[in-house]
Amino acid sequence: MIPNITKGDRMAGLMVYLTGPGKRNEHTEPHLVAGDPAMMAWHDDNELGRNDALAIARHLDRPRRAFGVEVAGGHVWHCSLSLRAEEGQLSDDRWREICEAFVRKMGLDDHEGTKAPTRWVAVRHGVSQAGNDHVHLVVNLVREDGTKADVWGDYGAAQKACRELEAEFGLQRLESAQRDRASRGYHPAEIEADARRRARGKFEAARRQGSESRTWWSLPKDERDGLVAAQRTADQPRWALARTVRACATASADEAEFVRRMRRQGVLVRARYAEGTHDVVTGYSVAAKPEPGQRPIWYGGGNLARDLTLPRLRAEWPDTPQGASAAAAEWGAARRGRRPVAPGREVHEPDPMVWSEVGADLERLREQLRSIPIEDRDTWARVARQTSGAFAAWSARVEGTPGPLAATADALAKTAELRRHPVRPERVPKASAAGAAMLLIAASKGGRGTVAQAAMLRQLANLAKAVHDMHRADQDARRAAEIERAIRGELATVSARLPDPGPVGHAATKAVVAVRTARQGQAGPQTPMGSPIPNRIEPQRPATAATTSTKRDPDPGINR
Repeated sequence: MIPNITKGDRMAGLMVYLTGPGKRNEHTEPHLVAGDPAMMAWHDDNELGRNDALAIARHLDRPRRAFGVEVAGGHVWHCSLSLRAEEGQLSDDRWREICEAFVRKMGLDDHEGTKAPTRWVAVRHGVSQAGNDHVHLVVNLVREDGTKADVWGDYGAAQKACRELEAEFGLQRLESAQRDRASRGYHPAEIEADARRRARGKFEAARRQGSESRTWWSLPKDERDGLVAAQRTADQPRWALARTVRACATASADEAEFVRRMRRQGVLVRARYAEGTHDVVTGYSVAAKPEPGQRPIWYGGGNLARDLTLPRLRAEWPDTPQGASAAAAEWGAARRGRRPVAPGREVHEPDPMVWSEVGADLERLREQLRSIPIEDRDTWARVARQTSGAFAAWSARVEGTPGPLAATADALAKTAELRRHPVRPERVPKASAAGAAMLLIAASKGGRGTVAQAAMLRQLANLAKAVHDMHRADQDARRAAEIERAIRGELATVSARLPDPGPVGHAATKAVVAVRTARQGQAGPQTPMGSPIPNRIEPQRPATAATTSTKRDPDPGINR
């Protein structure tokens, strides 16, 4: 359960909004589910209108007006309590119990008999646009005797109260509180601003091409809102950037290569330098190339994801004076818009033999994970980041729009984001999935052919399965279910387009691949080079019973 607190001084305005139609007519049947006894005796659970809202506001405001008390920052304390969409909806009685317990835990009632109570109500008006069941608590911070309710530290207190209520009422537990993980979310205002910016940019591009003669502001409001709504459901730009940056970071052997790979992927890059210097880089920002006439929107690494700050990325790369100097030169070239200073392996085709080496690394990593305890969150976060980066790298090369590979990368990325800066764990597996990202980011240019790529997919799916098993053992059912959906649903669509590689790691399979490579070297390619996956993979739903009854098992390697 997620609390969101705001404060103000317009009680009537807030109540009219909560009982009104909402910004997009999303409010339905607004009514009270809890409140102080006098308020509930009068209104009960009747549907509320504007006149009711004004009457409730007058009732709530009466102690403040009677005593003439002013509260710094506003006397109106507003807190929404929201469930995740997948939790479904609770009954009014259940919400009443939760709200009364929350107000009690926040010290806003008189259950101990030592303080005068506050006046408050809890309004429910249906689910949000994202499908989240929620309620709104409105409290007057001036108590019945004219004293002020103490809400110092209310943000932390509300989080603590919600964690206790989750346990008491059997709600889903917030992951970050239990397991030190927290993903960067999107604020509704950020989603709206992104959607409006992209909708207008696409419209203006069509106007420049001559397919549209009207101006943006001359469009009817309904048509404008429709264009914005279409962009609101699209892949959010910050998530897409995070996926690209994670792919580049995982595929890179050092910081300089990381900068070059980002630029090669079309990302705008700029460094943040230590004060008074032009060669000591302390952070970075990235932006997607904007539509013509639009300005780029910059995101710091930490705003993309917690595991993409420069200090956390640097922990994976060698720390040498030569490497620091090369990285500073590449950051400087990016700042001036010049060509890369020293292009490296990102511009070359990988040696075909590297596929076998990377495959062996993935097999060793899978075996080494068997001895890593679930309490070692740093190691599991590192493995999840590398595996997510490998899928993101493959997606960057073969998916014109975010598809199954991108969805799998996003599911695994959430495990990689720790709230605190991880220390380098003592039991770091010697093997790594970083080599897979380096190969897959060049998958559409060539490689070992479809059999090797199918084997790579199965090995990466098995790494994802290991992360899934860790979450399941840690009793994190929600995160485990997300990864399982990605493996059994999203990756099944990719696996169905690849040949069966046989038992991965089996000697016979390796021999077949070796013979095929030798023959290709003598008589030219016998199979099409490049990725067997179309350059545009449309997102698909998890496979149903009808679509999975094919000749091949659609599960790409789980439990094999």
